[in-house]
Amino acid sequence: MELFRHPEPVDLSVVIPVYNESANVEPLLARLLPVLERLTPSYEVVFVDDGSQDGTAAAIARRHAEEPRVGAVSFSRNFGKEIAIAAGLDHAHGRAVVIMDADLQHPPELIATFWERWREGNVMVYAQRTDRADETALRRGFAHLYYRLFARFGEMPLPEGAGDFRLIDQRGVEVLRSLPERARFSKGLYSWIGFRSVGVPYTVEERRHGTSKWSFRKLFRFAFDGITSFSTVPLRVWTYIGGAVAALALVAALYFIADTLMRGPDVPGYASLIVSVMFLSGVQLMSLGIIGEYIGRIFAEVKRRPLYVVAERIGPAAAGQAGAIRDDRRGGRPERASFTGAL
Repeated sequence: MELFRHPEPVDLSVVIPVYNESANVEPLLARLLPVLERLTPSYEVVFVDDGSQDGTAAAIARRHAEEPRVGAVSFSRNFGKEIAIAAGLDHAHGRAVVIMDADLQHPPELIATFWERWREGNVMVYAQRTDRADETALRRGFAHLYYRLFARFGEMPLPEGAGDFRLIDQRGVEVLRSLPERARFSKGLYSWIGFRSVGVPYTVEERRHGTSKWSFRKLFRFAFDGITSFSTVPLRVWTYIGGAVAALALVAALYFIADTLMRGPDVPGYASLIVSVMFLSGVQLMSLGIIGEYIGRIFAEVKRRPLYVVAERIGPAAAGQAGAIRDDRRGGRPERASFTGAL
């Protein structure tokens, strides 16, 4: 893995994945920077521009001209939030790293509490939402069910209500950097690495500008990725289903044999035959689909492609770079078209 090192680490890094968040950059920094100044003068803010199509990159560049401690890593295209988080950790130089969203639903003022809990010896300090009043009853029900399923079938439980908004000590960041998987489920990785952790309750604020990028379909896919990344239960369950179907088929065969011996042969039913064929076909196709999901993940891993491709770096993310696969820096200008990530 090729990482980026600053010659003199800072006390605190703030990693902010962004995708089409140009309207939120200024309001966020207006609240974030005063908080960081009160905590320590040794900080950096690293935006990860995940292929935005609006003026997000330009807004960050303007703030970098005013405040050199604000910088960005810009992807060549949209790679997804999970990959953006991994890139932010790769480029962060802080002894502690905070991950947060740019839409101001994560209150920057809570970072002061993170800082206090971190100085008490916690490696991981995560924000834990206290209510879901802004969500529908259906979505709250699915979220609660998902946490229960993950705790039951996953490798370890997830703190309910905890998301990406958290502070991670440098020790935890180093472990996360070393994890090479492509199908990343950060919530699971945070719990998997262990270490001493503590939750801080908070209330989600209203989004300042724009709309959420998470549709119900994307959330379902994200949840499914989490289960398949940390559990083989979806594979094993089809063994049980297959056994149950085979047992039902055996019982049905014994019944038909006994019925034929006692009452003689009967005209076979077309409807029952079609229903049986369709049912068994559906079971087989679903089981093949689950197997295909795992095989697809294996295929993605063995190709060994980089996690992301960087188009440009400015500010703190460009300082102290070392060892990119292709280095195209020209006369001190931001590096372009570098391949980085887990290799």
